[in-house]
Amino acid sequence: MATKNAQHIEGRLDDASTVPKHAQLREILRRHARTACKPGEGLPSERVLTKAFGVARMTLRQAIDALVEDGTLERVVGLGTFVARPKMDLQVKLTSYSEEMQRRGMVPAARVLRFDEVPAVGNLAREMELADGTPVVRFRRLLLADGMPMSLDENFLPAHMVPGFLDEPAPSSLYSSLEERYGLVMQWGEDQIEATAAKPEYAQLLAVDAGAPLLKIQRHAYVRRELVDYSVSYYRADRYKLWVPLQRPGTRRTSSHSYNR
Repeated sequence: MATKNAQHIEGRLDDASTVPKHAQLREILRRHARTACKPGEGLPSERVLTKAFGVARMTLRQAIDALVEDGTLERVVGLGTFVARPKMDLQVKLTSYSEEMQRRGMVPAARVLRFDEVPAVGNLAREMELADGTPVVRFRRLLLADGMPMSLDENFLPAHMVPGFLDEPAPSSLYSSLEERYGLVMQWGEDQIEATAAKPEYAQLLAVDAGAPLLKIQRHAYVRRELVDYSVSYYRADRYKLWVPLQRPGTRRTSSHSYNR
């Protein structure tokens, strides 16, 4: 994520203009981000920008805050301000994360946080429709694309359906491994999607501010009538937008849509 000097930013403030300085600066930075920068490219530091444009830090922050709000720029905790990458459509499909990122031309990776057996109790047991204490395999990962955190996923599988799953290293692709080792191919599922705020633990893992917006998706995935995978995922809202195809009941679909997660 390269950063250019302020001298590469074209445009200067007009002291005689009735347009507030923060609004003038906002448009200068917007034009610079769109015409002279690549996604992910860094802006000069606040100190450099305030000196280059002769404005107070509060004025600069007003301009940058507006551009972060409309998705032109993004702040990365501890690193600085960068030109925002286009958001990826978050569509719904029973495919693996690896398959989806490869389809988009990105390099998927995962950091395994938990891969163990735990008892299903309380809400987890209810969601999986299991008796309290039933063993389940927990698979928790931080998913990345091109080296950047994208989502935090936690999957739970009934242990009796995947005997010996923990005897080998954690799989790089969960759904592919379930198909290859156990013949389990997800046939249908239900997702519940809601907005939430990043808890400090999640924020640190996803490299966002505590309280930043996330998309939370709870999934129940089935093979025939049996629940095989219950998962809870937290997607960075600055990396995804939700795409939902609509069709009026009784009408014929005129184009094919793929539902991708």
